[in-house]
Amino acid sequence: MLLRELHAMVESTADAAFAVDNTGLIVAWNAGAERLFSLSSAAAIGQRCGEILQGLDECGPVCSADCTVLRSTRCRHPVNNFDLQVATPHGPQWCNVSTLRAHVANTAGPYALHIVRGIDVRKRLELLVRDFIVNEAKLPPEEVHALIATTRSSAREVELTDRELETLKLLAKGATTEEIAQQLHISRTTVNNHIQHILTKLNAHTRLEAIRRAEHAGLI
Repeated sequence: MLLRELHAMVESTADAAFAVDNTGLIVAWNAGAERLFSLSSAAAIGQRCGEILQGLDECGPVCSADCTVLRSTRCRHPVNNFDLQVATPHGPQWCNVSTLRAHVANTAGPYALHIVRGIDVRKRLELLVRDFIVNEAKLPPEEVHALIATTRSSAREVELTDRELETLKLLAKGATTEEIAQQLHISRTTVNNHIQHILTKLNAHTRLEAIRRAEHAGLI
């Protein structure tokens, strides 16, 4: 594919759409994106998509230099569609994002084409109903986790090693670093290394945030 063909793909949909290179910089921005974000193509191209979208999921900020979707694209892994709350001049808006990977001739790494569709009313209703059920129903913890888990989270693209997943599951059960080290027969330093990798991969700042994001994504 040539770069001009990638631009033509972005322009071929009436939905908001844009393409980024393998560093997260916007290289194409269509009319739908201009309407959604009130930002011209000339102003958007060259910026990092995360700085414009300022994306949030149900657990907090998602967009960062270490974006999980960008990592998946670099590794040439297919990316499932996901829900993201983006910043617009009219306030935050929930959208569903589909991602296509494209290979452009004579460039380094794959490009990602993102198609963004508004789902604000549906998503807000979904969250209200789910929160009501979780707060009002007396359910076992595993059923609560199943209810709050979403199959439309960018965090589900995270690839955790078996050891990291074991560590995360123990954290979710309230285990301390010392207890995890004893149960997995590894050192406290190794446990802390696993936890740091988990936080980085899930774009989380605390253990609790990592647990919540993993639960919402159905990873644990």
